[in-house]
Amino acid sequence: MVGLIIGVAAVLTMVALGGGARESVTDDVSSAGTNLVFVRAGNYTRGGDAVNIRSGYGKATTLTLEDASALAELASVAYLTPEVDDRASITFGARSHFAPLIGCGPELASVYELESIAGRFLEAHDLSGEDNVAVLSRSVRDELFETTEEPLGQMITIIGESAKVIGVVDTSDAAAHRDSVFVPHSFLQRALGIEYLHGIAIAADHAGDTSAIAEEVRALLRERHGLDNPDAAENFPEATGDFAMTLADGVPDDFTVRSQASKALTQGLYTTAAVFALASMPRLDEVTSEEMVNTLESANQTMTLLLAGIAGVSLVVGGIGIMNIMLLAVTERTMEVGLRMSVGARRRDVLSQFLLEAILLSLAGGLIGIGLGFASAGAVTQFLGWPTYISAQAVALAFGLAFAVGVIFGYYPAMRAARLDPIEALRYE
Repeated sequence: MVGLIIGVAAVLTMVALGGGARESVTDDVSSAGTNLVFVRAGNYTRGGDAVNIRSGYGKATTLTLEDASALAELASVAYLTPEVDDRASITFGARSHFAPLIGCGPELASVYELESIAGRFLEAHDLSGEDNVAVLSRSVRDELFETTEEPLGQMITIIGESAKVIGVVDTSDAAAHRDSVFVPHSFLQRALGIEYLHGIAIAADHAGDTSAIAEEVRALLRERHGLDNPDAAENFPEATGDFAMTLADGVPDDFTVRSQASKALTQGLYTTAAVFALASMPRLDEVTSEEMVNTLESANQTMTLLLAGIAGVSLVVGGIGIMNIMLLAVTERTMEVGLRMSVGARRRDVLSQFLLEAILLSLAGGLIGIGLGFASAGAVTQFLGWPTYISAQAVALAFGLAFAVGVIFGYYPAMRAARLDPIEALRYE
């Protein structure tokens, strides 16, 4: 059994490492933003002042909570949160820190995969509650509080209003919200004296779906804002420059929809350069996601082949060991077989006995190997910090392989025992 135990344990440990690596890469691809879509109030289009619309990026007043609720009904949307943003000085006692304010809903933690390291994140009842609450990022907590101070339950001042700290979060993405304060969007809207939203963040079910979602979002928002109405153009007085050119294609959007890939591409570019870049590289996120998915699948296939090779060698070695032991058992128990057959045992009875013994040996070794594999995977995670993941399918496969080894490598010794001549077997010493 020792050979099979070591083989199953080694295979399960390798499967755990491979599964952990896949989960880690998948999480990294997701946290890299390939499944995110951003809607911002306003547009890149120039001429907003000429038509009495604050159409600069993020400055329009037409994006509402009702828009966010309508977008949340789209089939491919996994998570969605309204956003209101500002920058302000956050004060606690004599200490203060200037940081971005993010007014949001509870889903923002899922959209950006924020990790709560103390307390909790915002919940639905916080949006309508009378008490102001806030969640700090790790860096803001370190700026406002000493290492010996407990931030939870403390009152901080935000835009002249007191708010209770209910949680601290961290993010694996150093560029995303690592120096932010999160409050209910209703609180920040009230503090800023506005009723509209600055943006909406959407997480798609699958990476690569963002182009399709972006098109659905744009179509739905244009319909809700009445921009596809044939009479909508009459509300826009004659304008010149870039805005007049866009009217030839109809009324422009009063919002901007971008995927994470396009957002990264246009980061820091001037308006004209950003528009040119987006127009020159359509469906960028699909290309980026497809490349990532293909790379991940290729790595998974290589890992699977490697594990299959290791599993094959280990299990064959264990199976040969069981076969040798069973052949030795047949030799040592030859007289027993002859005695059984002389009193009426049939060949299939002897075959079943030795085959069942081989299967039980294999299953026992498999169970011990599975337990040892779990222990090994836990030890790897504990002492080396490597992620591991063992699925139920992997355990079932290991158990099934152990059973198959018992049948395959136990059949030949069982046949040897069943074919013994009873008279010769009784005479064996």
